[in-house]
Formats: sequence, structure tokens, C-alpha cells
Amino acid sequence: MSKKKVFALRMDEEVYSAIERWAADEFRSTNGQLEWIISKALKDARRASATTAEDKPEAGN
Repeated sequence: MSKKKVFALRMDEEVYSAIERWAADEFRSTNGQLEWIISKALKDARRASATTAEDKPEAGN
């Protein structure tokens, strides 16, 4: 497993609540959901290799 960087992230309460709900729907922690969202965005933007993004199936697949 790769090393994880710890940092503080400030965000709007409504955005955080939406991410919490989304995470619960997909049986992930809020932190795990944020990691997945960021990894997927990096992969989609071709800013990171496919191996950087988690290879978890998307909902509905």
C-alpha cells in the first residue's frame, strides 16, 4: 500500500454533506469517497496514470 499524505481540507458544509451521503450510498467512508473522486478526476483529465486511480467499479457497472 502506498504512503498517504495527511492534510487539512476546508469545504462548504453543503458540499461535505453531499459527499457524506454519496459515500454512504456506495458503502465508502467520506475520506475514501474523496480519494475516489479525486483519483477519478485525475485519471479522466489524464493527469495521473490509470494505476494511480483506484480500480473500483462505478455504481451501476
